[in-house]
Amino acid sequence: MQDVTLTLPMLPDMELTASKTACAMGEHIRMSQDKIDEVQMAVVEATINAFEHSAAPDRKVNIHFHVLGEDGEALGLQITVTDTGIGIPDGKLPKPGGASTRGPLPQKRGHGLRIINGLMDEVDIHSDAHGTTVIMRKMR
Repeated sequence: MQDVTLTLPMLPDMELTASKTACAMGEHIRMSQDKIDEVQMAVVEATINAFEHSAAPDRKVNIHFHVLGEDGEALGLQITVTDTGIGIPDGKLPKPGGASTRGPLPQKRGHGLRIINGLMDEVDIHSDAHGTTVIMRKMR
């Protein structure tokens, strides 16, 4: 199991399917439970963001899980969350290396991208009028 792809309809609690898949992939590569928890939270945030903000006409979010590594040695996970929505408005993307969100999490919605940046080792976000792709990496 090196790759898993999900296509989730924008229905209540579907982000839990993404979370369970993240857990299974993390366990598969023997990632620590703390890191699995961080990956799960980041995947849930990215999925909910797509559900709530993308306005994707197909009402779907695609999530691809990929095991990073060579020669059968798993080094980490890369998770790509993609929607075909309206994109993230200019000025709303967090700056690379922005403020960390380690510690108590904010109580209000609207901090998802900063939370993701704080939980994952690397985050790349590509967004335009045709959709958004969030690529997240967590090393084992």
